[in-house]
Amino acid sequence: MTTSRNIDSVSAGFEKHFGYAPTGVWSAPGRVNLIGEHTDYNLGFVLPFAINRRTYAAISLRDDNLVRVASAFSPDSHEVELGAITKNPANDWAAYPFGAAWAVAKLSNLSGQGFDAYFESDVPVGAGLSSSAAIECSTALALNELWQANLTRSQLARAGQLAENEIVGAPTGIMDQSASLLGERDHAVFLDCKSLEAQAIELGFDREGLELMIIDTQVSHRLTDGGYATRRAACELGASQMSVTSLRELSESDLAKAEEIMDDVTFRRVRHIVTENNRVLETVANLKQLGPKSIGALLNASHVSMRDDFEISIDELDTAVDVAVRHGAIGARMTGGGFGGAAIALAPIEKVSEITLAVLAEFELLGYGKPNIFAVTADQGARRDR
Repeated sequence: MTTSRNIDSVSAGFEKHFGYAPTGVWSAPGRVNLIGEHTDYNLGFVLPFAINRRTYAAISLRDDNLVRVASAFSPDSHEVELGAITKNPANDWAAYPFGAAWAVAKLSNLSGQGFDAYFESDVPVGAGLSSSAAIECSTALALNELWQANLTRSQLARAGQLAENEIVGAPTGIMDQSASLLGERDHAVFLDCKSLEAQAIELGFDREGLELMIIDTQVSHRLTDGGYATRRAACELGASQMSVTSLRELSESDLAKAEEIMDDVTFRRVRHIVTENNRVLETVANLKQLGPKSIGALLNASHVSMRDDFEISIDELDTAVDVAVRHGAIGARMTGGGFGGAAIALAPIEKVSEITLAVLAEFELLGYGKPNIFAVTADQGARRDR
C-alpha cells in the first residue's frame, strides 16, 4: 500500500470509529537492528535503522481528559482517563499509546489533554522489528505537537522508553525509539546509549547492489516474558561483580578477570555484550571506510555470540542464518530481543531469490512454520503525514 493510501485508510478508520474526522495523521517506522543486540540497556553501542514499514496514527484532541484508542489490527478498543494511566495487563496493545501519552506528559511537565487515536500498521508484529516503538513514536510525535510539549526527538525517544519500562512493563533500552524518531533514508543510526549521541551512518546497500532481507520466522516473542529480564539481570550482576556501573565500561582485556570471578553463565552473558559493542564500532568503521560488503563477518560473529553466549536464538533463527549464508548472503544474524522473531541477511540482489527459495524449502523440510521473507530499505523517521 502506498503512503497516501495508508493515510487515507487510517483517516477513514478514525472517522468510522469515532464519528468525526481526525486533526491529522502521524506515522513512525519500525526498525531493524543491523548490529548491536542487548547492548542498549548496558549503555553500549547500537546500529539500527528505520525501515520502510510504518505505523500510522490518526489523532484528535478531546475537550476532556479521556483517552480512547482503536486500531485496524485489533478488535479491541480501549479507553482511560489520562491521569489514571498505569501498568495494567488489561491494556493489551493500548499500553503502547497510553504509555506514550503518560510519558510525554511526564517529561514535559504538562497535565496533557485527552485524545482519540486510531492506528493502522504494516510493521509485522512479533518479528523483532519494533512494531511497539512505531506505535509509541507516532503517538508521542503527534502529542508533542498537539499539546505543544516542545520535546526534542531525543526526548521523545526517552518518552518511548519510559512508556515501555513503566507502563508496558518491558525492561528495554532506548534503541528502538531512537531509530524510529531519528532515522534517515539510506542511513543507519549509530547510537551511543550512554551519552545518547546519535550519528547518521550511510549504508550504501543500493549503491553496492545489496538488499537487506528480513526472514521472519513467524515465531512470536514477547519482551515482557522472563527470558529478556533474566538476561538483563545477568548483565547487571556481571557489572556489579566487576565493580562498574555498566558493561559499557569493560573492554575485551577485562574478560580474563571476568571469567575468573564469574559463574559460566554470567561470564558468557558479559562476554557477548563486551564483544558485541566492539562489533558495532567495527561495523561503523567498515561502513565508512570500506563499504557494506565488508561487514558480513561481523554480522555472522554477532549471531554466533547471541546463539552461544547470550543464548537467545532458536532453531528457526539458526536455520535461517545458516541457509542464507550457504546460499550467498554476505552475512546474516538474528535481530531483535530473541526467543523468536526475525533474522536478517545482507545479500547481493542476484542472490535474493535463491536464498528465499532455499530458506522456504529448509523450513518445510524441518517441519517449521512458513517464514515471511521480504526486503527492507532504510527510511525516514517519524513524521506528520497530513
